Amino acid sequence: MVIKWNVTIPKLTGEQTRQAYIYLPDSYDTDKDKRYPVMYMFDGHNVFFDEDATFGKSWGMNKYMQETGKELIIVGVECNHEGNGRIIEYSPFNYENSTMGKIKGKGSIYMNWLVKTLKPYIDATYRTLPERENTIIAGSSMGGLMALYAVSVFNHVFQRAACLSPSLWIAPGKVLEMVARARIKNDTCIYMDYGSLEMFNHAANAESLISSGHLLLTKRVNLAFRIVPGGTHSEASWEQQIPIFMDCLGL
Repeated sequence: MVIKWNVTIPKLTGEQTRQAYIYLPDSYDTDKDKRYPVMYMFDGHNVFFDEDATFGKSWGMNKYMQETGKELIIVGVECNHEGNGRIIEYSPFNYENSTMGKIKGKGSIYMNWLVKTLKPYIDATYRTLPERENTIIAGSSMGGLMALYAVSVFNHVFQRAACLSPSLWIAPGKVLEMVARARIKNDTCIYMDYGSLEMFNHAANAESLISSGHLLLTKRVNLAFRIVPGGTHSEASWEQQIPIFMDCLGL
C-alpha cells in the first residue's frame, strides 16, 4: 500500500506543497505489534508509479515490494521541478556548470529538513524502527550524490545507502574532501554503481567514482561497487538494479 500526502519544505520553497509517498508492507495492517526499518528515497515521484514519474517510467518499487514481500517501509518525497530547483536542492556543494552557470547547492538544508522534520514525523506516525541500523537512504543521479552525502555527513542517522549513478562529477574535489573528512562508522554499508553506457557522459566521472570508492574502503566501509553492463542513466536501468542493491544492503 502506498499513501500519498503533501509536505512543505519552508526553507527551500516556502509554503509550496509537494507530494510525499510512503509504502507500507501488507503485514502493517495485520500485525499491529510489528515495527519496520525505513528507507528514504530521493525523487519520490519516480519511485512507485509510472503516471507520476517525470519521464513516464518509475522504478516500480511498489511492484517489487509486493512481489517479494519484503518487510520495509519506504518514504519518498517529490523533488522541486521548477527551473534548476532539483539540482540546487540535491547538491551539497556550490559549483559552476558550463550550461547552468553557478549553482548554490542547498543539499544541507534539504538533509536537515529530512533528518529533523520528515524522519521524526514518520517515526511518530508509523510503527518504525527508528534507530540508525534500521534507517537507509537511496537515490539515483543527483539523488545518488545526496545518498552518499547523507550516509557520510549524517552517518549517525543512516547506516546504509544505495547510490545509483551518483553525480560525483559535478564537484569531484569537494566529493572526495567530503568523504575524506567524514566520520563514517565501519559498520556502514554502501552500494554504489554506474552504468557502462553512461560512464563517460561527463568528464572526470570514472576517476571520481574510483577515487571515492577507494576512500570509502580505507575507512573500512562495507562497499559494494559495480559497473552495470549495458546500464544507462534511466529509471528503467535503475529498476533492474533493485534486487541487487537490496541484497547488498541486507534488505
